[in-house]
Amino acid sequence: MIHQYKNNGYNIVLDVNSGSVHVVDDIVYDIIELYGNHTLEQIKDCLKDRYSNEDIEEAYGEIGELKEAGQLFTEDVYEPYIDKFKDRPTVVKALCLHIAHDCNLACKYCFAEEGEYHGRRAMMSFEVGKKALDFLVANSGSRRNLEVDFFGGEPTMNFEVVKQLVEYGRSIEEANNKKFRFTLTTNGILLDDEILDFANKEMSNIVLSIDGRKEINDLMRPTRNNHGSSYDIIMPKFKKVAKSRNQMNYYVRGTFTHNNLDFSNDVLHLADEGFEQISVEPVVAQPSDSYAIREEDLPVICEQYDILAKEIIKRKKAGKGFNFFHFMIDINGGPCVAKRLSGCGSGCEYLAVTPWGDFYPCHQFVGNEDFLMGNVDDGIVRTDIRDMFKNSNVYSKEKCKNCFAKFYCSGGCAANSYNFHGNINDAYDVGCEMQKKRIECAIMIRAAMAE
Repeated sequence: MIHQYKNNGYNIVLDVNSGSVHVVDDIVYDIIELYGNHTLEQIKDCLKDRYSNEDIEEAYGEIGELKEAGQLFTEDVYEPYIDKFKDRPTVVKALCLHIAHDCNLACKYCFAEEGEYHGRRAMMSFEVGKKALDFLVANSGSRRNLEVDFFGGEPTMNFEVVKQLVEYGRSIEEANNKKFRFTLTTNGILLDDEILDFANKEMSNIVLSIDGRKEINDLMRPTRNNHGSSYDIIMPKFKKVAKSRNQMNYYVRGTFTHNNLDFSNDVLHLADEGFEQISVEPVVAQPSDSYAIREEDLPVICEQYDILAKEIIKRKKAGKGFNFFHFMIDINGGPCVAKRLSGCGSGCEYLAVTPWGDFYPCHQFVGNEDFLMGNVDDGIVRTDIRDMFKNSNVYSKEKCKNCFAKFYCSGGCAANSYNFHGNINDAYDVGCEMQKKRIECAIMIRAAMAE
């Protein structure tokens, strides 16, 4: 499978199955477009008004050499592997601990309904969290590195339990030959020196929630009962976090909506404020929501990604670069086969845990009783749900089979697919279009930086 596109003056050719990327001149680009189903003579006839026969023959030969080298028009080596892949042992490697089903912000787009997740406000006890960590260790097989994200709601509202669980996790690492990688996702309202010192000691990564410009952030992320600007409260704290971690192992994570389709300005605002690790992602909302991204918004959004990509190149070449999460793809090695085929591993390798110890496939399914998989006392009792997620991959999704992006997005988000289509093996179409554009921009950036 070949994907060709033009961006920022570059002719880019992606061989999907091998992952090989080629930046080519006009004649090679035009011949590749015809190569698969035209003979050399037919190609000469098609392009006779643009190129000489001699130039066409030379370029055609170069394409043939790349094909022989396994860098163009390669066969799909993953599909024959899919049955073996589905039979792989189930190993849990990560938990999302909902340490607090409560929040001190009232974000308008929050899928967790201000932290309640369609249920009741609650805080996870140490006892429940301890059982969750024990479950992770017991079900992680020979995998040594385990990931635990303290999530909410707002996890700093229950930070004493966070500290207790980290201490417990560290206490069982050596005896079980495990290493916990703890992360914290926070809105920053309660962030103080004590929390930051602890996080810098124990958290491998910190995710800081902010949407960008003050007016955009405060529109969608108001404080409860309108107690001041959340932007003004958190911005100084987040700058301190970034500086204290030497601009590494954190990222500021925002959401753009229909209200700020010019989101490149929010990304650049965060960069201008000194942040070097940035993620600003599209909201996922139902069409009835006023802030939802709509199909008619896509041309503007794609233009924004182009603007952002060009500015990133400019800044990187000037020595003032920053990382934008959605443009960070590995085009040299790529992810392992399992991740290429099935993505995040939700429902089998990755689980969410509620404050009272229920297991769900991921944080976006929490509260949907159809996806309640078990609990910390009984383990996974709905193995049918686990197997459904385990068998979901880019070949079980019709929309993915012939998509050039499938080995980068790994089939997309199961929760988004379910929420829009009632089926985890479908795909959120608007999200797919944005993802494809981001991948194209990411590859173009790599081409530009290689010059």
